Amino acid sequence: MKNGITILWADDEIDMLKPQIMFLEEKGYDVVAVSNGLDAVDKCVSPELDLIFLDEGMPGLSGLETLQLIKEKRPAIPIVMITKNETEGLMEEAIGSQISDYLIKPVKSQQILLTLKKLIDNKRLVTEKTDSNYQKEFQKLFFSLQDANDSEQWFDIYKKLVHWEIQLDKTGTAGMKEVLTSQKAEANVEFGKFIDKNYLSWMAGKGKRPVMSHTLMQEKVFPLLQDKVPTFFILIDNLRFDQWKVIEPLISESFKLKSEDYFFSILPTATQYARNAIFAGLTPAEIEKRLPSLWLNDEEEGGKNMQESEFLKDNIVRNKMNVKYSYHKILNYSEGKNLEDNILNLLNNDFNAIVYNFVDMLSHARTEMEVLKELASDETAYRSLTRSWFDHSPLHDALRKLSSKKVRIIITTDHGTIRVHTPSKVVADRNTTTNLRYKSGKNLQYNKKDVFEVKVPAEAGLPKQHVTSSFIFAKEDAFFAYPNNYNYYVNYFKNTFQHGGISLEEMIIPFAVFES
Repeated sequence: MKNGITILWADDEIDMLKPQIMFLEEKGYDVVAVSNGLDAVDKCVSPELDLIFLDEGMPGLSGLETLQLIKEKRPAIPIVMITKNETEGLMEEAIGSQISDYLIKPVKSQQILLTLKKLIDNKRLVTEKTDSNYQKEFQKLFFSLQDANDSEQWFDIYKKLVHWEIQLDKTGTAGMKEVLTSQKAEANVEFGKFIDKNYLSWMAGKGKRPVMSHTLMQEKVFPLLQDKVPTFFILIDNLRFDQWKVIEPLISESFKLKSEDYFFSILPTATQYARNAIFAGLTPAEIEKRLPSLWLNDEEEGGKNMQESEFLKDNIVRNKMNVKYSYHKILNYSEGKNLEDNILNLLNNDFNAIVYNFVDMLSHARTEMEVLKELASDETAYRSLTRSWFDHSPLHDALRKLSSKKVRIIITTDHGTIRVHTPSKVVADRNTTTNLRYKSGKNLQYNKKDVFEVKVPAEAGLPKQHVTSSFIFAKEDAFFAYPNNYNYYVNYFKNTFQHGGISLEEMIIPFAVFES
């Protein structure tokens, strides 16, 4: 039975390969046989061809020379080099010329069939296996959701969900991806209950508390600085765990991953609160009390993240860290290029904090620009766009420059983001904050099932803007909308990436340490 796959086989001893060719034809493959490189180059342009077997040792036009000519005409077609020569130099040259595989003579029929399965049927076989494996994992994850009662278990669950998201991006069927999306939504329901139950205890320092934004430096970063290895703390603003996982392989090309860990973002999962808490090593309420001239509440005029270097300085002095340090914030491409050009000068410091702002800008711009909504239409596309940006960014080039030096690289973020779908009505006065995932104000009216409420801000480590101020945080994929112009705002913000509230994506933060 024909399977629609056509193979071009070029070998000067093609007559001796008739048993293998007959075997392939019995398996349903069509084989076009030629005895020299020139004929192979002529035949390779046929659109019916799916794969080429190419003998390395042909007289006249050699296998490697034929390979180069075929690549010019058919750059994407899979080519399998067949050779008697096992020398390392030849193999390196062939692999460098982008062959898909190679076989050593004498080749056996089963070897050839295995290669064809790998190159032609690979996607179908991997898709089937991935779907099957996730189906087996689904039940385990379901029971894990019911039993999870500490931060470590929730990190493990989220890491597994992200793993399957990325695997199904590559291979999965639409139906299986829908099942995973549903399971992730269920996980966020249970995670919201977990935060309801534990968050205020954590902020009071009670029980088994995870590392959080305001304890990150003291618990995870400062202890690494004792060995005086130049350390680059790179905070990519608004980087979700799944986005981190798609750029991790690019960093691993230049550095060795020593550890992959996590911490929890404080609430609100917004730059003003979470990032300031990281650099200050304090809760927002503690920052306001200790450094009142540097803290701005939501309703006050001015930039809310303009004092991070001062917060870091105070944190280092307060913890008696004897380190030489620097702080850099990168807001655009030219600043990124400047950092890349001068990155080696920072090796004189024990600690270099770098805030890179691209992903946050992408998230906000996607809300407003139709072209970005198309480019990052869902989580899969958002991950792909993030990887593409990082691969071609000055940040990646700067890291490559550091890869030959004895350094430590920390990659992390301040909070993540979630794609919102469910509008939730809120009634509030004009001084209430505008964020779609959290609100702070007086006399807030809302749907209780959609929110986590903090009536006494100090209990959550937050400043009180007014005597009667409270905070509410959206859970799952909800976003807040006012009754006025309700339909307009719902249509405008639905399906956008937002942050500030409670979800796995916003609160569970990657913390990865690399060394040269």
